[in-house]
Amino acid sequence: MYDIAVIGAGPAGASAALFAAKAGKETLLIDNDKSMTKKAWIENHYGVYEIAGPDLIETGKKQAAKFGAKLISDQAVNLLPVEDGIKIEMEGESAEAKHVIIASGVSVALGEKAGINTKPGTEPRIKTVIEADGDGRTNLDRIWAAGTAAGVSVHTIITAGHGAAVAINVISELNGERYVDHDLLKNG
Repeated sequence: MYDIAVIGAGPAGASAALFAAKAGKETLLIDNDKSMTKKAWIENHYGVYEIAGPDLIETGKKQAAKFGAKLISDQAVNLLPVEDGIKIEMEGESAEAKHVIIASGVSVALGEKAGINTKPGTEPRIKTVIEADGDGRTNLDRIWAAGTAAGVSVHTIITAGHGAAVAINVISELNGERYVDHDLLKNG
């Protein structure tokens, strides 16, 4: 059983998986290759001069993998409670995790099918989002939401930051104390 499974490998999902894996959590990142970021040209992402959306997505997945996240290319189709976690059914296989972060961008169908509460979106062209509290918690135990799926602005820098913030909240819950990830320069 994974500690954390992240559904969606766009900026929010890859960022969440990066933080989870770097924290030493057994992390699964599920990518259906349908991120709307694949169509983006980005010049307003802090720390990046300019980048094509597909390159940003690939970089995020590689960063998460660098710290041990397992990447699966598949479509999550259902979430079911199991003892001490959630079973993620995919088109090709299934997996179990103690916690799941839904970072599925504009699609909230998986959450709706699982019984997660939704609400109207506030962003242009985003009709429905997952209802989550300020920490990213949904109405279902152990299921969290991050990024556009959770109603934050569709800008990559904002969704990436929200993915990281939600992951830190999940890591903190798993650890039983607030988690902080802060590295120092090696020769500083």
